[in-house]
Amino acid sequence: MSDRRSEESSGDEPSSSISDEVWEQFLRDSDRDIRRSAPKEPSARAREVTGRLRERKGEPEGWRTGPAWQEMNGRAARRRRAWAVIGVPLAVAVAVVAMRPSLIPGDPFGSTAGTDTATTPLPDETTAPTAPPSAAAADTPTLAHPFAGSPALRWADGAAGIVLPQATALGAIPKGRVELALQQTRKLLVDANLNPEVVAGGRPGAALSVLDPRQPDVLDDLRTSLRSPSKAHDPLFLFSRFDPKEVRPAGKVIKVRGRITFAKGKFEGVAVHADYTFVYPVVRADGSTEVTRTIVRRVIEAELPDPVRYRVTPGRLTLLRFDEDAGNSSCDSVDGYLHPQFPSQAPAGGSAPSGPSVDPYDRSRDIGKEKACGTVSRT
Repeated sequence: MSDRRSEESSGDEPSSSISDEVWEQFLRDSDRDIRRSAPKEPSARAREVTGRLRERKGEPEGWRTGPAWQEMNGRAARRRRAWAVIGVPLAVAVAVVAMRPSLIPGDPFGSTAGTDTATTPLPDETTAPTAPPSAAAADTPTLAHPFAGSPALRWADGAAGIVLPQATALGAIPKGRVELALQQTRKLLVDANLNPEVVAGGRPGAALSVLDPRQPDVLDDLRTSLRSPSKAHDPLFLFSRFDPKEVRPAGKVIKVRGRITFAKGKFEGVAVHADYTFVYPVVRADGSTEVTRTIVRRVIEAELPDPVRYRVTPGRLTLLRFDEDAGNSSCDSVDGYLHPQFPSQAPAGGSAPSGPSVDPYDRSRDIGKEKACGTVSRT
C-alpha cells in the first residue's frame, strides 16, 4: 500500500497518507453535517410541477364537416439561500474531492461525452414558442443513446409528453364534455403516433374509433389510405408509420413535445387544437447499428359538437384539420411509410430537394404552407 501511494504522489497530484476507509468516513460525516444544517422548506420540485400553466386557443378550418426562465431563476435563488448555510462543510468536502475525484459516483465532470443521461427535462410547453431550440452538442446518436445531439433529449418520453390542460366549463358546455373532448384527442394522438404496432405499419384502430362515422369523407379517405396508399390518399397525413422491412426502432422511446388547448367551437361544442412534435430514432432492418432520426410535427383541430343541434355521433370527434410536417423522410414516397435517410447512405433517387432548409425542431414556425420538397438543418 505504501509503495502504491508513493508512486501515485510522484506526479503533480498531492500525496496523502490517509487510508481509503478514513476518506470515505470523512465524506459520510460531512454529508450528515450538511443535511443537519440545511434549511428545511417545502419541496421545490412539487412547487415547480404544480406551478405549470395550461393555455387555450383554437379555431377550426379546412375539411368538409357538415353541420421557463422564471422557474430556473427561482431554483437558483433557493440554491443561493442554501449556500450560506452549507458553505463551510461543503468547502471541506470539495477540498477532499479535489484530491480524490474518484470518490464521487457517476461522471460529474462530463468524461462520458456523447451520452444522453443525467439531463433535466424541460417543463411542459404551455404557449407557442417564439424561436427554435438552441443548438445541441454535436454528438452522434447510438443504440445506447439514440437522442444524443438532439434538442429532444430533454423532451418527455412517449405519452407522458401529451399533457392535457385542466378542463373547465365553457359557458353552457359542462366541464365533463370538455374533459371528454380532451381525452378523445389524446387517444387519437397516442394511437396514431406512439402505438408501437401502428408505428410499425399496423392499423390505428383506437385512433379511428374516436372519429365520427357521420363524417364519411374523412373516415373513408383514411381507411382508403391505409388499405391502398397513394399520393391522393396518404396515411402519413395523420399516422406515423415506418416500413418494418426497411427500419426498426432504436430503442423503445419516442420523444414528444407540444400542447393541447381548447375553446368553444363554431358547432356549439368543444374545439380542441393539438400541436405536437414526435422524434423517432431508427436503425436499418438489415442489422446495421447506425442510428438516424425522423421528426414529425402534427397540428390537429377537432371538435366535439353539440349533439342536440347537429347530426353527429355523441362522444365522437369531428376532424376539421390535420397538417403534417416530416423531417428526414423521402418527399417522393407514396407507399404510406416514412423513409428516413441515414448519414452513410447516398441520397436516394427522385426529385432533388428544391425547397428551403428548415429546422424540424422549430415549433415556432407554421406548418402546412410549404409545398416544395426541402432539406432539414439537423436531425
